[in-house]
Amino acid sequence: MVLLKTKHLKRYKDVAMLLVKYGRSDLVKQAGLEDSIELDETRLETVPKAEELASDLEKLGPTFIKLGQLLSTRADLLPAPYLEALTRLQDHIEPFPYEEVDHIVSGELGVRLSKAFAEFEPEPLAAASLGQVHRAYMRDGRAVVVKVQRPRIRDQIVEDLEALEEVAQFMDVHTELGRRYEFVNMLSGLRKSLLHELDFKTEGNNLVMFAENLREFERIVIPEPVLDYTTSRVLTMEYIPGRKITDVSPLRLLEIDGPGLADELFRAYLNQILVDGVFHADPHPGNVLLTDDERIGLLDLGMVARLMTSFHDNLLRLLLAISEGKGEDAADTAIKMGEPKPGFNKADFVRRVADLVAENADVNLSHINAGQVTLEITKISADCWFRLPPEFTMIAKALLNLDRCVYTLDPGFNPNAVIRQRATEILQRNVLKSLAPSQLLTGAVEVKEFVEKLPVRVNRILDAIGNNELKIRVDAIDEKVVLEGLQKVANRISLGLVLAALIVGAAMLMRVETSFRILGYPGFSMIFFMIAAIAGIALAISIVMNDVKARRKSKD
Repeated sequence: MVLLKTKHLKRYKDVAMLLVKYGRSDLVKQAGLEDSIELDETRLETVPKAEELASDLEKLGPTFIKLGQLLSTRADLLPAPYLEALTRLQDHIEPFPYEEVDHIVSGELGVRLSKAFAEFEPEPLAAASLGQVHRAYMRDGRAVVVKVQRPRIRDQIVEDLEALEEVAQFMDVHTELGRRYEFVNMLSGLRKSLLHELDFKTEGNNLVMFAENLREFERIVIPEPVLDYTTSRVLTMEYIPGRKITDVSPLRLLEIDGPGLADELFRAYLNQILVDGVFHADPHPGNVLLTDDERIGLLDLGMVARLMTSFHDNLLRLLLAISEGKGEDAADTAIKMGEPKPGFNKADFVRRVADLVAENADVNLSHINAGQVTLEITKISADCWFRLPPEFTMIAKALLNLDRCVYTLDPGFNPNAVIRQRATEILQRNVLKSLAPSQLLTGAVEVKEFVEKLPVRVNRILDAIGNNELKIRVDAIDEKVVLEGLQKVANRISLGLVLAALIVGAAMLMRVETSFRILGYPGFSMIFFMIAAIAGIALAISIVMNDVKARRKSKD
């Protein structure tokens, strides 16, 4: 039994009913939710189909639609039929009234709608979970589209996320599945992504950034935002005439340069991921436009991911290993990108990743679905108790959606050939980027700081030496073993010196005449010689015995 917040009770029940309906009532019971929610399992008379999950999530609202889109990339959590059903999940929902649109736009821009635009179409072009888009014309005649955020959507999403995170905490604490897949971390990534998408100013800045980053790709077009008419809830941008790739007829696809467009689109995304380190994380076919002048337009750039330099360098190695069918190299690179959990089975991880890459490669290496393979690696990681960073899942999702786009344009497209062809160029560009003036300036500043501080540091070292205060700590060896060894050496040296002194003393006593004799020689001299001989033999035996023991230990 867990303590639940009353205000979230309905959402708890929604989540629990979904789990029970799709065969995971055990998770509900392990989390202690069944008594508080009073589930009625008798209503579940038939086994649901995978397609029903998408519609069930749509009914629960925007937050669950976005959750479904996230789950569509989690091959580690859901079987293939559910993944396929969720990839078709579209957040097309009923538009909100034009009166609300007028109120929001006027309030955000600080001017009446009729004054801000020469023309504004009341009927939306499209309505989605976070907002809807209207066609309009600026006062100077420019054709634009205006994206308007749904009323009160932020409060609803924040409340839903709070309820989901509490359920995720229950799962992580009380179920093995939660400890393995870390639902709280997954929800944390969803929260961050959704809150960024809710700020339309961020999307406007993304449009400017991607237009600059992709300027060398002449057949890729990014809508230009009208920043003066953009706020956190309203985004105004250039209207690009065309049709979504998913709506283009097969006949029209035959009339265009599909292979060329597919190659341009794939190379543009490789550039984003592997060179710029900033990429559009949601290039599903609904966000990719075939323009009237036969170019590719990228829409809905609210979901963006950023990568560290070390991460996209390793990602390049991973994609190369996948494209060349080198499974063990792919596994080793994936290990560098994440961190093991307690119980991580490295041997099993390497074997399964190598088998996965081998299964997706034929003798000609014609083409491997890099997105699908990357997605499967996330599943293997969870099974083997290995944690991959959240960016890895976003890349898997982006590559998977990208594969669908390029195969729509060119069914025979081979992404691995493009990866191999571009690998050298990308590596060269990364090196040149590291030698850019800004990077060299940063290095020069660091050198300057080092030179400035060097005299002070040298003086401190010399003062410590002069005052006999310099200490060196070495943690690379076992101090106890070293000290014992040194003590044995010192003891043997001391004993050797004593024996040498006895022999020298005995030799000197040979010259002293005395009545006490042994075997005709002075007695005291002979005693000293015998003591030295016995001790010498004992020392030799001890050395030999210790050497024999050391050899046996090294062999064992």
